[in-house]
Amino acid sequence: MSESDPAVDRFLEGSDAGLTHTAWKRALREDVLLGEACADCGHRSGAPRAACVRCGSRELEPIALPTSGEVITETTIAVPPEGFDGPHTVAIVELDAARIMAGVEESVDIGDSVELVGVLERDDEPGPLFG
Repeated sequence: MSESDPAVDRFLEGSDAGLTHTAWKRALREDVLLGEACADCGHRSGAPRAACVRCGSRELEPIALPTSGEVITETTIAVPPEGFDGPHTVAIVELDAARIMAGVEESVDIGDSVELVGVLERDDEPGPLFG
């Protein structure tokens, strides 16, 4: 693993804990996007994982992700689940080789540039909001 990043370390529970869901939520609520990079293959993910989805390695390093990226795909949910306002749009956003699913506050097209503008909260679970 490489040297630690103070911008990431302040959200981690302990030096050996790695990126937990609790740390990811705390960072997101402060407009910081955290992800993980695999020490073996370099694959990046936009959320905490137990193992790399590409190679299966458990050597994952917490990283800060950029707050701007590109829409890879999007869809509008016309009939939302109970408790959600609708219709609403969600997108897969690529942030420096890591992809995350996020809400978007306006209509977007594939290839559009978007920026983190806030957080959607439901049942104490935050989600990134791009615009």
